[in-house]
Amino acid sequence: MKRNFVLLIVCLLFIPSLASAQGIADGINSLQAVLDKLKSDMIPMCGDLIGVGRAIAGMGATFYIGHRVWKHIANGESVDVYPLLRPFVLGWCILNFPVVISIMDGILSPTVIGTKQVKDKSDLAIKELFKKKEEMMKRSDQWQALVGEGGSGDRDLWMKYAHKDVQTEDWKEKIMHNMEFVASKLAYRMQNSIKQIISVILQILYAAAALCINTLRTFNLIVLAVLGPIVFGLSVFDGFHHTLTVYLSRYVNVYLWLPVCNILAAILGKIQENILKLDLESLTRDGTTVFGLYDTGYIIFLIIGIIAYTTVPNIAEWIVHVGGGNALQHKVTRIAGNTVNTATTAATQSVGMASNYMQSKIAG
Repeated sequence: MKRNFVLLIVCLLFIPSLASAQGIADGINSLQAVLDKLKSDMIPMCGDLIGVGRAIAGMGATFYIGHRVWKHIANGESVDVYPLLRPFVLGWCILNFPVVISIMDGILSPTVIGTKQVKDKSDLAIKELFKKKEEMMKRSDQWQALVGEGGSGDRDLWMKYAHKDVQTEDWKEKIMHNMEFVASKLAYRMQNSIKQIISVILQILYAAAALCINTLRTFNLIVLAVLGPIVFGLSVFDGFHHTLTVYLSRYVNVYLWLPVCNILAAILGKIQENILKLDLESLTRDGTTVFGLYDTGYIIFLIIGIIAYTTVPNIAEWIVHVGGGNALQHKVTRIAGNTVNTATTAATQSVGMASNYMQSKIAG
């Protein structure tokens, strides 16, 4: 009992800080621009390895050309010049590697721009529905009676729908009705606060999961870009030709993580949009909204979205198959998934205990 009471106090103290948590979630989403700037700032570092790549490519070109020319001379054949152009093309790519990366990004960037537009439209529709829901709640009799513009509620309005048959009150009835009015206000605020706590925590985790995937994507792209000249240099050697194909496939695969994230966010956003529309219909019909089916569905799909973000690398693998394992990537996504599950379970249990405690106090 004492533990439940302490947990209730902690939740009540935590509620004001969560009032601006939607802004925190939006702030997390705005950090995507920081990652984009980080990538543009780090790409020039690949120039430091251009010299190393040139040295490797030069050595590889010597063996590559010498082997083929000597073979043709030894067999008394004319030298086939076309296959000998490969080292020169790769050497040009190494010398202008930042340009090569820019060309690759330019080819792939429409996938990010197009999917981001779809995601932004979905996010805008959800924000408009949330705003409409808040306005409708403030126009409802229940909100006006139990909260009101001043935050203290309206006892007379509450009496009209809670005790319609009561015309006059003696001093005992007035005291009882005052206590009931205070309990109703507390229960209503706790109910909305519990919904807000769960929703906001999951929204923050939802935004953090997307940021985590994009951060891993940016780090991988930076590493691939910085070490690219060495890969191009090694691909000149016989027996290492496949490294160029694997490198390009890996770069495209990792680059597609963000478009996949945007598509996933748009799908989940459309689901949330439909749930909010059903919730608005319920609010219009009943004049009030409770922690019911639609709120539960909204929270469930937020949890599904958080877990779904950890599958983005696998989905990108279906689009451009690279092959081979990535132990670090799998470990990070597994740890992230376990952390999300633990945090979600703890948050749900905490507010559930607080809600049960408050309901028992009101009933008692």
